Amino acid sequence: MRIALVTDAWHPQVNGVVTTLSATARTLQAMGDEVRVINPQNWRSVPCPTYPEIRLAWRPYRKVSEQLSQYQPDRLHIATEGPLGLAARRYAQREGLRFTTSYHTQFPQYVRARAPIPLSASYAFLRWFHGPASQIMVATRNQQQDLAQHGFSRMVHWTRGADNRIFRPGAKDFLPDPRPIWLYAGRVAVEKSIEEFLRLDLPGTKYVVGDGPARAELEQRFPAARFTGYKFGAELAAYFAAADVFVFPSRTDTFGIVMLEAMACGLPIAAYPVTGPLDVVQPGKTGVLDEDLRQAALAALQLDPQAALDCAAEYSWENATRQFLDNLVPTCADYAARSVKPGRTTA
Repeated sequence: MRIALVTDAWHPQVNGVVTTLSATARTLQAMGDEVRVINPQNWRSVPCPTYPEIRLAWRPYRKVSEQLSQYQPDRLHIATEGPLGLAARRYAQREGLRFTTSYHTQFPQYVRARAPIPLSASYAFLRWFHGPASQIMVATRNQQQDLAQHGFSRMVHWTRGADNRIFRPGAKDFLPDPRPIWLYAGRVAVEKSIEEFLRLDLPGTKYVVGDGPARAELEQRFPAARFTGYKFGAELAAYFAAADVFVFPSRTDTFGIVMLEAMACGLPIAAYPVTGPLDVVQPGKTGVLDEDLRQAALAALQLDPQAALDCAAEYSWENATRQFLDNLVPTCADYAARSVKPGRTTA
């Protein structure tokens, strides 16, 4: 089956969307499907306002149309609401093709954190963008309920995974700092509320693994914390494994794959009781959710790491990708019959 995956978020960006889509494309190919990822790498691009490390394709419609027309995908998935996603959406509607979309980012909250744009305006744009989709893939049940309250429909569940071959328990002495060691990993940006973590009165040492537009300011304001920049693969896993608690202060994530990766390394989670943590964390077992993040962190320190390991083992990119496949729809009736492999049904 030929699958076209259109995304404005791709390497070298480092975020959960890129992790999800690259793992999904890789797993689809391993399962025997053909995947073409249409991404910003082959376009002239401009920096995203307020977030220059994200590059946006400049006037991509003609080239997106040519690529999709030549490829003739059996399934079309539009993952993001940026210029490439808009171009693919326009092409699909012009050609009468069915497609799916996915909701990866709390776009209204991200925009509101940077500019005084009403949430209602952002949700109106998102309803318009996702409205023609046959199905909208959403990572968590809580996120589905929230979007339903804002007028979204035709939503289906698409979970996430963690690579347990990389993320697993390791040596605690990798980090020689005073314990306990509290760790956050991810983008260092205003919407992640990292300052709330750094201001907590906690014993031991705080680590921030990642980078982003807020790093320089936070590093200056909180000199006692350790800022490492981006880490990847086995090195990132080593940081996870050497810590004692993973603190996730974000209130704007739709899932939070880093929580799965942390649990796969044996770390309990401390977070707010919001979308993402509510669906990933088992309170009192794999982590603690509390509006008092300090109390959550101290309580998580007392949890058995084995529970986190057991929970993370239930997630895999193979299972998540099968769910993704089941959610896809034939682009048109002509493709439906010839694209079904033995043992697989059309969505």
